[in-house]
Amino acid sequence: MKRFYSQATVIAEDGGWAIRLDDRPVRTPSRAPLLLPSVALGDAVAAEWNAQGETLDPRTMPFTGFSNAAIDQIAPDKDSFAAGLARYGESDLLCYRADGPTELILRQEMAWDPLLDWARSRYDITLHQTAGIIHVAQPAETLERLGGAVSALDVYTLAGFSALVTLSGSLLCALAVIEQFATPEQVWETAELDEIWQIEQWGDDTEAAARRASRAAEFLVAAAFCRLSYSASRA
Repeated sequence: MKRFYSQATVIAEDGGWAIRLDDRPVRTPSRAPLLLPSVALGDAVAAEWNAQGETLDPRTMPFTGFSNAAIDQIAPDKDSFAAGLARYGESDLLCYRADGPTELILRQEMAWDPLLDWARSRYDITLHQTAGIIHVAQPAETLERLGGAVSALDVYTLAGFSALVTLSGSLLCALAVIEQFATPEQVWETAELDEIWQIEQWGDDTEAAARRASRAAEFLVAAAFCRLSYSASRA
């Protein structure tokens, strides 16, 4: 689509913040009003629209995309969406450790144990670990409490949170980001530890490096979106 407006602005509307393209309201793909929970998030979305050239490129508008997903895809059945993400806690990346070599085992302990200890304390849960890929069941109370933490998130935060979970393969990593236990960069490096190890042992190639860079960028953008939406829900 060619750019058809000169300026995107943010206005207060219906208890939230709406985007106007000149005098036209922005709507989601399902034609719902694009209404945002904070002026900060509104400013970020408006900045994406203002940064467009002669042709609109949705790939350069991730905050708009997350906001659309929150309204069109998550809000109609928030509980089911949250429950789907919470199921990652049944087989969280951080609970599955290498059975060798020793150096990798030690690096996983150094990187992953602090995050597991934080999760145990923060949510008052028990987390079982195993070596290898054989499934280890987590206590029902643990899954219930982690599910409660996810279901308590608002629909906008859930949109970005979903990307954090799926990109890292870890519910606990995603929770650590939004709870600011560590920076998004630190959490991403934690989640990528096994990949980093493999590269150190066997080398890298250009295409794989480009894919990793793209995934890292997506993770950091999702974290930035969560920061704005999560803080707004607690204001």
